[in-house]
Amino acid sequence: MPAAALSHEEILRYSRHLLMPEVGVAGQLKLKSASVLIVGAGGLGAPLGLYLAAAGVGRLGLVDCDRIDATNLHRQVLYTSEDVGKPKLAVAAQRLRGVNPHVDLRLHETRLTSENAEEIARDYDIVADGTDNFATRYLVNDLCVLLGKPNVYGSIYRFEGQASVFDARRGPCYRCLYPQPPPPGLVPSCAEGGVLGILPGIIGLIQATETVKLILEQGEPLIGRLLLFDALGMSFRELRLEKSPACPVCGTHPTIDRLLDYEVFCGGAPEPAAGAEAGTLTAPELKAELDAGRPVRLVDVREAHEFEICRIEGATLLPLSQLPERMSSLAAADEIVVYCHHGMRSRKALDVLTGAGFKKLRHLSGGIDAWSRLVDPSVPRY
Repeated sequence: MPAAALSHEEILRYSRHLLMPEVGVAGQLKLKSASVLIVGAGGLGAPLGLYLAAAGVGRLGLVDCDRIDATNLHRQVLYTSEDVGKPKLAVAAQRLRGVNPHVDLRLHETRLTSENAEEIARDYDIVADGTDNFATRYLVNDLCVLLGKPNVYGSIYRFEGQASVFDARRGPCYRCLYPQPPPPGLVPSCAEGGVLGILPGIIGLIQATETVKLILEQGEPLIGRLLLFDALGMSFRELRLEKSPACPVCGTHPTIDRLLDYEVFCGGAPEPAAGAEAGTLTAPELKAELDAGRPVRLVDVREAHEFEICRIEGATLLPLSQLPERMSSLAAADEIVVYCHHGMRSRKALDVLTGAGFKKLRHLSGGIDAWSRLVDPSVPRY
């Protein structure tokens, strides 16, 4: 292609690319004509968007329907304190257009679902997965296999991250590595387990690098390789991945030929324990009972470091991980109310205690976060 396909301003902007023989004018034109869909505008999507826009990818699609929360700011570098409460896509678009006005931004302000995924992704060359939940992760994988597109994958948790490129036409897919999702509640989300704020920047930049390599057709992509990063040890490890003949979506005899209900496939929200629906109370209801002097035994099933951040006055700390060994400290006659951060672990605690024979059990819907929002704003949120 002739250099005239790049404007004078673009030639100046991308000059350091143009000086590289692996990129040059031809490679920059490949970037300009490419299209990438970024699913999620959070921790991974922020560096992905910034660097793909800066690199000159011609069309970027962003899928997200969240609003910016103060808890996002330590890792989602597209956003500032003044943006809290605003839609992520509106702010992201403003920032990315400021980075590179030559990029065509397409905003999909919705949650990616089985019903809309094919229509959204069909016109993009590559899908970059910046999601933080298993249901959307399997949806993105199956979508890319069925549409014949590369899936640039990344995931993060605490101090550890993973990255790969899943392309069923040339290697394994995500299901070849993880045929089934973990049981609901087994793997905590970043909201429950935490994440080092810098980590999504590192993994997101690896994803951006892999995306640019795929567009330029340069180097060795992470197809058939899973890159593992440990920030505490500052070390990388690599696992070789093989395509699974038994894979239900890309194997020898696939059984999945359309998108599924991924919330059901991944177990959705954990089912309440027996009788737990009747044993659920809201934060204002708990406040009313405490004010009335009802003899409630409050049990906090979070971890000790969370208990240090905030607590409900009078609560006893019995972390869920230690509950089977320490439940003897509870009396069967006690009226027990268990709570956690958002209500997920307390539901599991109901299962454990119900199985041990406790009868007078309830859990706090929405956890201590709901208590802070609805009852006592002096309790810090996190």
